Amino acid sequence: MDYIDPHIHMVSRITDDYATLARMGCVAMSEPAFWAGFDRGSVDGFRDYFRQLTEVEPKRAAQFGIQHFTWLCINAKEAENVELSREVIAMIPEFLDCPNVLGIGEIGLNKNTKNEATVFLEHVELAVMHDQQILIHTPHLEDKYQGTRMILDMLCGDSRVDPTRVLVDHVEEHTIAEVLDRGFWAGMTLYPVTKCTPQRAADMIERFGGERLLVNSAGDWGPSKPTAVPDLIFELRRRGHSESLIRRVVYDNPIEFFSQSQHFHFTPRDAGLEPAS
Repeated sequence: MDYIDPHIHMVSRITDDYATLARMGCVAMSEPAFWAGFDRGSVDGFRDYFRQLTEVEPKRAAQFGIQHFTWLCINAKEAENVELSREVIAMIPEFLDCPNVLGIGEIGLNKNTKNEATVFLEHVELAVMHDQQILIHTPHLEDKYQGTRMILDMLCGDSRVDPTRVLVDHVEEHTIAEVLDRGFWAGMTLYPVTKCTPQRAADMIERFGGERLLVNSAGDWGPSKPTAVPDLIFELRRRGHSESLIRRVVYDNPIEFFSQSQHFHFTPRDAGLEPAS
């Protein structure tokens, strides 16, 4: 089955991972800007990083028939440096016309601090002023519930933000209902220790259905698995769910959400070339 990974960090993966993803059925992906494993020290460091996301990674992906899209921001882990954050936010418009840029992300909170909230709101302002979609990072573990509520309150407090153009990622059992109830899209991240498992994601799909739900691997530098989305496909099949429900979550929903961006020009793979399901 063809699928789309809506959140994966391929700058941290080797080229062989692209080959493996293609063999598993990945036909497209979106890569949000994120933390590099250390705090970057200058706006030029981010400029080089955005060039990698908009120039280098699309070419690496294309070698294996995968379409690559991206999102731009300064990650919440680096938002304590408000001065640098503002320099980066001011620079982002240089890249918004790049053909694979879908919007602003992944923005959000890390430790739910005042500075993080300030930088988050300035990213939202950037997205609104440039008519961009938004991809949200919610905090890990013990900070998740409070941080998710803070993020949703800030977004809902701005009448210019359309919830149907916002994907709130890394939802778990205690946050998914409020995200969906407030009209946002929800992303489930299949990531060891700090996020979700295929089994827990399948449970949430069974509870909430497939509407406005996406699933991703968030494969990055850490102990992650870039082929986690196929693991969920297999788990849903094991439980006897229909191919139409599975396709909706892993393929149709990403297309529906991303199609709100003027840069999402997705070309489905020829049906005759699809791998056997």
